[in-house]
Amino acid sequence: MKQINVGVIGTGWCGGIRANTCASSALVNELHIAEIKLERLAEVKELANPVLATTDYKELLRNDDIDAYFISATPEDIHYPIAKDCLNSGKHVFLEKPLSLTLAEADELVNLADEKGVKFTIGYSQRFNPKFAYVKKSLNDGTLGKPVAAVVSRHITRGLGTKIGGRIKLSPAAMEATHDLDFLLWCLEPAKPIRVYSQSAYGAMKDLTGLEDAQWMMVTLDNGVVITVGAGWSSPPGHPNFSGTWIEFSGTEGMLTIDDTHRDVILNTMENGIRLPMSSMPGEQVEHVFAGPMHNEGVHFLEAVAFDRPVMVTPTQARQVMEVYMAADLSVERNEPVNLPLNSNDISSIRIPS
Repeated sequence: MKQINVGVIGTGWCGGIRANTCASSALVNELHIAEIKLERLAEVKELANPVLATTDYKELLRNDDIDAYFISATPEDIHYPIAKDCLNSGKHVFLEKPLSLTLAEADELVNLADEKGVKFTIGYSQRFNPKFAYVKKSLNDGTLGKPVAAVVSRHITRGLGTKIGGRIKLSPAAMEATHDLDFLLWCLEPAKPIRVYSQSAYGAMKDLTGLEDAQWMMVTLDNGVVITVGAGWSSPPGHPNFSGTWIEFSGTEGMLTIDDTHRDVILNTMENGIRLPMSSMPGEQVEHVFAGPMHNEGVHFLEAVAFDRPVMVTPTQARQVMEVYMAADLSVERNEPVNLPLNSNDISSIRIPS
């Protein structure tokens, strides 16, 4: 084990969490950050005390002593070029989802990481949620028997939905349900998705972002298991960045119901009424501890680099999730099921968001 030097590119909401994780880790020797918004750069600089704080991420790339990068920059269309630059520099890379906007770009990044012999992983933080991990454990140890079907329903507030939908026109499947698709496909490995049917529903968000309020997907796997994933981002205002999830997973020997709607802690004040603290999807700092999965996800990547361990989320897995939600969007457009893998005509008809 050696201490490592880390660069964090983009220190907004998620990038700030990444920077704080690095700053508090004994595995990190030097922290370097890049952020184009001067006010946020100054804020994170004060909190994380980096060796270098800059507005140009390429300044970090010129430092050969940096071992690994967290890429948390937005909008999402800059993920591919920044990740490509970091991988070409021969460094390990943690990239927030999505992996890219096209399957061709995704394939290029996957191949580049292999060519350079570096660790490359994607930010699917829900694998580090203990409740979600319990589902995986119950399948692995045989408690549930053979899997039969699963349902995941996730909803976030319209304030967060507007923020996400306002920066890039990607569907709820691509920007929200992607975490749950990753979770279920991870649980059900080595089964592969072979067919997707999806429908969208419009409502309050159409005038705000031009996007749908909710999207539901039914995915059939090659072992006969059917998974259903729904995502909505138009819930009324609540706890800042509230996310609530409900999971039902059935097998031949048992069934799991997971309530991750955060109704276990209820705060009621004269100023804000009822709020559900610690209910954001990545989590939040609560005094000396972090409540949520994102901190542990960051620690996992640091340990993978420092101890030369495998990463949990491979880019090939993330590429598979991309193909599923792209098929879901095609299904909505065509109003019919879409088979996987996508063929060349399917891929050519996919609209690149702006």
